[in-house]
Amino acid sequence: MAKITHVEVAQVDLPPKVKRTDAIQSFVTQETPMVRITTSDGLTGTGYTYTIGTGGSSVVALLRDHLAPRLIGRDPALIEMIWKDLFFATHATAVGAITSLALAAIDTALWDLHCLAAKRPLWQEAGGAQAAVPVYTTEGGWLHIEPAALVDDTLKAREAGFRGAKIKVGRPHVAEDMARLSAVREAVGPAFEIMTDANQAFTAAEAIRRARQFEALDLAWFEEPLPAEDIDGHVRLCNVTTLPIAVGESIYHPSLFREYLQQRACSIVQADVARIGGITPWLKVAHLAETFNTPICPHFLMELHVSLCAAVPNAAWVEWIPQLDDITHNRLEIADGKAVAPMTPGLGIDWNWEAVTKRQAFTPIVIS
Repeated sequence: MAKITHVEVAQVDLPPKVKRTDAIQSFVTQETPMVRITTSDGLTGTGYTYTIGTGGSSVVALLRDHLAPRLIGRDPALIEMIWKDLFFATHATAVGAITSLALAAIDTALWDLHCLAAKRPLWQEAGGAQAAVPVYTTEGGWLHIEPAALVDDTLKAREAGFRGAKIKVGRPHVAEDMARLSAVREAVGPAFEIMTDANQAFTAAEAIRRARQFEALDLAWFEEPLPAEDIDGHVRLCNVTTLPIAVGESIYHPSLFREYLQQRACSIVQADVARIGGITPWLKVAHLAETFNTPICPHFLMELHVSLCAAVPNAAWVEWIPQLDDITHNRLEIADGKAVAPMTPGLGIDWNWEAVTKRQAFTPIVIS
């Protein structure tokens, strides 16, 4: 039986490929804490997590001081047991973003180890439901982009083979959002999907007002219209609009998705594998949603989510936002408007270790 012999914690900072703005923030940099777990049989699994500009050092400190030391001597195959033990060990700081992000770095590394040992790709080891999943782009739909440029970007996305595009909303007046969305809908026609995302910017009353305007545009969904903690507001919104309501990137534990689904407060779940705490809880959310006949369309991290979406039967979309290109050799494969799950053993991410080393924010920490 293999044992974990040492754990390496590092961080790589990645600037965004384009200017990224939404209704409440700008994406400054992707802080990318990374964990490498090595076992007595010579295998090394790599996991990672991320922030959009703040908190990376806090994630690293939690990994270094509290979580990684608890891995030494453990059997890496006991992924569920390890996740539960680490979650309990940090119960005073859970449920919360920093704890979930740190857990995700470890959990994804353990899954990488598991798949490397099995010599199979993640999407097959985690379920093997579908080899490819429709893909849409968010990279050309940021809030600062004016209508003419927005139309150009969306038409280019359609020509490139994407089946949909996300347009950020949350301009000061609903008329501004409508002008941007209407211009895109007129340009792309009725068969191309348009997703919208408010990034939790609205009150319930304002979300209802905007949803009524948006309905005429036949949108694929209205994402994060309200703060994630306002379940009652989401219930009110779902009761008065025909738009599918999507939530999840700002939810940090599976039980909160249960509350949304039980109260019929959403139509689509968007669990983020890093923010939910890793692959182990992500799969639970996906299967929970399946029992409610609800699709999962995860947020960001396409390099991981392509395999997770392929693993489950109710994944409907992969979100295309390239962010690991500078530190990986492989790229997301797209064929016939679908993201294709990688067939290589492990997570399917071919790390460029020379590039990773050059971009490290500090000398890696080794715990043994």
